[in-house]
Amino acid sequence: MLCCQLAAGCSGSSVLGTGGTCCWSSLEGVFGFLKGELMGVKQPICSFIFRAVSMWKGTNTKHSSFQNRLIKNNLLAQLEEFGKMRPVIVVHGGAGRIFKEREEGCRAGVVRAALQGYGVLKQGGSALDAVEEAVRSMEDDPHFNAGCGSVLNEEGEVEMDAIIMDGKNLASGAVSAVKCIANPIKLARLVMEKTKHMLLTDHGAQLFAQAMGVPEIPGEKLITERSRERWKKNLEPDSNPVEFQKDLGTVGAVAVDSEGNVACATSTGGLSNKLVGRVGDTACIGSGGYADNSSGATSTTGHGESIMKVVLARLILYHMEQGMSPEMAADTALEYMKTRVGGLGGVIVVSSSGEWAARFSTKQMSWATVKDDKLHYGIYTGERHTKSLDEALASESEGF
Repeated sequence: MLCCQLAAGCSGSSVLGTGGTCCWSSLEGVFGFLKGELMGVKQPICSFIFRAVSMWKGTNTKHSSFQNRLIKNNLLAQLEEFGKMRPVIVVHGGAGRIFKEREEGCRAGVVRAALQGYGVLKQGGSALDAVEEAVRSMEDDPHFNAGCGSVLNEEGEVEMDAIIMDGKNLASGAVSAVKCIANPIKLARLVMEKTKHMLLTDHGAQLFAQAMGVPEIPGEKLITERSRERWKKNLEPDSNPVEFQKDLGTVGAVAVDSEGNVACATSTGGLSNKLVGRVGDTACIGSGGYADNSSGATSTTGHGESIMKVVLARLILYHMEQGMSPEMAADTALEYMKTRVGGLGGVIVVSSSGEWAARFSTKQMSWATVKDDKLHYGIYTGERHTKSLDEALASESEGF
């Protein structure tokens, strides 16, 4: 009703009155009411009001006093700022089992990534830029199975997969089985923006990286002592490969920016001692991640082959399109994957309206999110720590 009245007023009807004199107090009152009461829907309504009043202001020449009063009292600027989407970012550092001695490092890593991504959003950056920055941060962190810290294939080499997707236009770029690249997520974005393709692999991806001027680094620089020891143990005759797949740490991020655009990014080193050339879910659109402004964005982690069988990322967004919340959609999809193919995993989700979820069927998953200048993070089911943004940034600068 409010929107209809304001729309009528913005086209010059009696709601505004002659010269806008009788509408001013009404409009101020409506704005105050929206700020104080309609927490769930105030942003869409205020966006509508701003567009309507802006249209009237630009086309109606009869109400100059009203226009001047809008400008003088800065109401249009307030409506514009108030009507913007509040940015949200969620990140994960992989689902599975996280050994006790690595818990704090994993918590610190996802918190750092979330804060860096949120910093991009707060400065007016896009969701795409934010998720790329968050994932890059975790690729550079040896606690995670992505970039530096990736696990080794059966020949003792690092082969990495990554994907990034823009929910605004469904553009996506991915790379698989890439070597000697510090940040596969950056290469994935170049595939999206500089080619007509969506996925480049192995040697072709390497040639493309060279053409784009992406620096190559020695493969040894991506290998940590932990990854090498894991690889050696898996080569022993009595080793248990399943046991050594538990503490891996694929990374991912999802975000919605102030314009309401969503994006996702996921990056991984894959499975320890995998066959040369094995590609998992991460690089596959709809499995490792998916983003669509009409519903939201998600990034997945867990047993890659199981995730691919159920197309987990797209399945979650499908449930959201049917009316489920991000949390319910995530739980429903994870339960289906568990019962249908026996697979475990974890997901992070953000809806186009800014709702978020971090859910997992494994024992643990490191995750963090920032929304409304508040940081939330955890590893275990039910664990959720909360800090103000200022407190979190101070802790980060002191060494989390």
